[in-house]
Order: sequence, then structure tokens, then C-alpha cells
Amino acid sequence: MTARRSERDDVAATMERLGRDARTAARSLVLASSDAKNAALKAAAAAVRAASSEILDANARDVAEAKSGGATSAFLDRLALDAKRVESIAKSVEDVSTLPDPVGQADKAWTQPNGLRFERVRVPLGVIGIIFESRPNVTADAGALCLKSGNAAILRAGSESFHSSSAIAACLAEGLRAAGLLEAAIQLVPTKDRAAVGAMLAMQGVIDVIVPRGGKSLIARVQAESRVPVIAHLDGLCHTYVDGTADLAMARQVTLNAKMRRTGVCGATETLLVDRRCAATHLKPILDDLTATGCEIRGCAETRALDPRARPASEADWSAEYLDAILSVRIVGGVEEAIDHIRRYGSQHTDAIVTEDKATAERFLQQIDSAIVLWNASTQFADGGEFGFGAEIGISTGKLHARGPVGAEHLTSWKYVVRGTGQTRP
Repeated sequence: MTARRSERDDVAATMERLGRDARTAARSLVLASSDAKNAALKAAAAAVRAASSEILDANARDVAEAKSGGATSAFLDRLALDAKRVESIAKSVEDVSTLPDPVGQADKAWTQPNGLRFERVRVPLGVIGIIFESRPNVTADAGALCLKSGNAAILRAGSESFHSSSAIAACLAEGLRAAGLLEAAIQLVPTKDRAAVGAMLAMQGVIDVIVPRGGKSLIARVQAESRVPVIAHLDGLCHTYVDGTADLAMARQVTLNAKMRRTGVCGATETLLVDRRCAATHLKPILDDLTATGCEIRGCAETRALDPRARPASEADWSAEYLDAILSVRIVGGVEEAIDHIRRYGSQHTDAIVTEDKATAERFLQQIDSAIVLWNASTQFADGGEFGFGAEIGISTGKLHARGPVGAEHLTSWKYVVRGTGQTRP
């Protein structure tokens, strides 16, 4: 008991120090120039490239530990890095450096009849806490976006990606040093102890916003316990609906990519809905493509009648975020039934329609209340880089402040600057 209390005390002291240093760094970043922030990001990207072998060695250690713990293949895909993925991490940081600096930008200005001049100006949120699990790239993406938007970041990596994230965080620190900025602008929590998560959630007045990136249990805990405002990244229960007028070649191409490009990302399609009008001609070719790449199909009774390879889908399958090579398939009676299904089972993350009928597409785009809706495009475009944001800190499924891919601009708030000439209020 005494040893455990000592560990908790150590974690508390560590988090207090990180928070104090982050507040100091956040104040200094308010004064940092765009050139300095961009120089830090470019230097960090160069450091990632230079340290590629060290990052891959650290990642191999994480992967080996995950395998010994019985991790699934889908989990390992989210965790594992290779030379191409390390280069993608470096490029994302570099891309963020080329984006416009949102800090200090005034999007509105007006003058009242009394002569007061008003401006609405973007300002950083302050200190952002990011809690994530298995994706090492979040270290770089979150750190880069926070720096670009003038925020200090406290990053808490999951134990699964701790070694990889530490190696990447060292590169970010190198970039900050090179640009003459405080290293405390981006800090990685230096412990795997889960008590650090609880400490972060209680750091009201120190951390301004918490962003959780992970599974349902992590999100639920953060939303239940946090005394700090939360930008939630909920599960990606994404749908692709193939309408009766869909071009078959396009439907095959989009569906295969939406599911199988990477099965472990939050934008992967988990349920395919097919209009009964085209099921006889479209369903089997689409499922042929999927099964040929190793995808397991779980279908409704109509689906199984058209393709006996499909396993029976249970009620739970319609609510499942597999993050694996598994797809639930349902035949529906048109766009309205597809919309009803998505409203009932979806997570308001990302949903797509494939159709040649513009009116049907517009009905779907208007009535599906998800953060991202697409027409004739793969759900795997649910990614901040694909939106031109350079990277993302997550896909927000909430409806306040930020929604959809959260980029640098979305990590700012507003203040109103008012200039007068001696006016007083009567």
C-alpha cells in the first residue's frame, strides 16, 4: 500500500510539473512568430526523417510487447510503423508548417454608430491535453497542430505505443530547440501509469481542453470523469450506401477502398447498405471484390440468399465498429430506409452514398447528420490531411466548437478586440 501511494504521489508530482511548464510555454507561444513556429515544425520533420531507424526500433519493441499480450491483427496494423509510415509522419508535420497561421486572424470587423471599432480575432485555446492509445502518429500530428495554433500540448500515449511515441516526441523537442522555442510546448507524459490519465482529467485551470483518441472505454471514461472541456472523437461506425442508380464500376471501387484500404482506421466503412433495386446486379460483384481481399461478410437474410458465402448478421453487427476485415451488409428498400438505418445505428462520424441520381444524393447529404457525408467517394477520406488541414488531432463527432477533422484552425477560439476614442456608455 505504501509503495502504491508513493507511485501515485510520483505521478501527481510529474503531472503538476508538466502542467506548470505547459502553462509557461502556452504564454510564450502567444508571442511566438509564425516564422518561429514553422521553423520548429520543419526542423521536427527533418529530425523524424533522420531518426527513422530509431523510431522503427522503438516501434518494433511496442509491436513485440503487443504481440506477446495477444493483440489482434487490426490492433497491430494501427500500431505498426514502417519506413513509408515514418515518412508520412514527417510529411504531415512538414505540411502543417505550410498552412496559414490561424492565430491573430480577424474574420470579422465592424464599426458601431458610436465609433467603436470591433474585431473578432482568433486566439489559442491554451494548453491542450491529448490522451491516445495505439497510434504513434498521433504524437506528431497532435503536437504539430497544437504548436501551429499557438497551444501547448500535453500528450499521454497509451502503454501500447509508449516507446514509439517517445521516439517521435524527442524529434518534436529537437525541432522546438532548433527554433528557440520552449521544449515544454510539446510534452509527452513520461510514464505508462494509468493514474496519469486521471490526473489530466482533474487538471481544471491548467489544461484548457482534453482530446481523447481511442476506443469506447477510453472515451466513456474521459466524458464521465473529466473536469476539463472535452472534444470527443467517438467510434467510427461508418456506412456506405449503394443506391439503385449507382454505377457498378464506381460502386465496386468505392466500397472496396472504403472497407479494405485500411481496416483499422476510424473512417473505414463497417456497414454496407445496398438498394434492393440493384442488389441482383451489384451485390455479388461488390462482395467478390471484398472476399478476394480477405474480408468476412456478415449479411442479412436477403444478402445471404444472393450470396451464400455471407455469414448471418446479428443485431449486434449493425452497431459494430470492427476495425478489422469484417463487413456487415444489409439490403434496404431505397434511400429513406438507408437513412433510417444510419440514424438508428450510426455514430455520426462518416457516411457515404454512391449514386448517379443528384436528387437522391442531395437528400442523403442533407438528412444524414454526421460530421462528414460524401457522395461518390470513399469514407476513408475522413482524414484531416485529405481535407487540406495538413493533419488532424481527431474527428470530432460532437456538435459544439469543432466538428469533423480537427485541424489547427479548430484549436483556436475567439476574442473581441474593441478600439475606441474615449467613448463612454450612457
